[in-house]
Amino acid sequence: MTLWRIRATVDDRPGYLSVLTASLALRGVNILTVQVQPTERGAVDDFLVDAPDALDEAELIAAVERGRGRDCWVTRSEARGLADQPTRVLGLANRLVRDPDGTGEALRTLLAADVVSWRPAQVGVERGITGASMLLADPAGGSFALRRAAPDFTPAEYARAQALVELAATVARRAAEQVTVVLPDGAEVAVRPANAHDLSGVVELHEACAPRSRQRRYLGGAALPQPARLRRLLEPSRGLTLIATSTDGTAEPVVAMANLLGEGDEAEVALLVRDDWQRRGLGSALLRRLVRHADRSGYAALVLHVQASNDPMLRTLRRLDRPSVVERDGALLTVAVPLAVPAAAERTGTLLTPRA
Repeated sequence: MTLWRIRATVDDRPGYLSVLTASLALRGVNILTVQVQPTERGAVDDFLVDAPDALDEAELIAAVERGRGRDCWVTRSEARGLADQPTRVLGLANRLVRDPDGTGEALRTLLAADVVSWRPAQVGVERGITGASMLLADPAGGSFALRRAAPDFTPAEYARAQALVELAATVARRAAEQVTVVLPDGAEVAVRPANAHDLSGVVELHEACAPRSRQRRYLGGAALPQPARLRRLLEPSRGLTLIATSTDGTAEPVVAMANLLGEGDEAEVALLVRDDWQRRGLGSALLRRLVRHADRSGYAALVLHVQASNDPMLRTLRRLDRPSVVERDGALLTVAVPLAVPAAAERTGTLLTPRA
């Protein structure tokens, strides 16, 4: 028996696929896998079959055509073709997570393309498929151009390829955004923007913090926040959330979270640092990164709500060496850090700092 790949277009009507499979069965052809890809011209059926050695390409095409298939394409296959499409795509995605620079080779493998090239962005060039040519948008700029001799590309293949390109761009962007911060005691942490996939790590961070640390962060109590609230904090509609992960060992646990939540022309800031990582300069490093982000984003001021007894956070704020305005309401301080230094403060050189 010999493995073959067969692709043919069949009218998307009840019973038509069974007519095609029956025609193949009459020739002793065993269908191992089938994928159906809808197109404007009908359903494109992609088969991996095991056929008698005596059957050649012309006889397989004739069997397909007798089964009401058209635009038939047939080629020999190998045992690796037995892996189903989702498994192959997941394997390529895993490869791209480790090496996002391998996008071109991943596309070649996914679509059996003869040529994969990258082109700079061009005005008026429309992405999509034209026969056996495909042009994909690269989120980082430019386009990937693919060609193969046969068969024609399908919309489903285009969607898979575009998703793979976007995955590689996301991985590359996250790698570029991640920085390694060296703390005063020599410890290293990786700092990057958070996303929804960090939820479990952030939950573990909260569980590892003492009730007092959680109460200082959330002010309203020491209970663990609900997952729904943490999801909103990880991906705020306006602003930025940073997480810090330990680079010691292989688990890379989340050891700190810093939130900048935009509202109007101000942004509220809050920090949570795991107890064994406090007083090591990590909070100051995260706060400075949030301040730089807020400066670039055009916010007028940062606002922090701090317990008057929270001396570590107040010291962290003083280390910013920026003017600030403090309002006290009982045991709660509201600290505003203008991002454009007020004219009066510039003239006098006065630095307003919170007092417990």
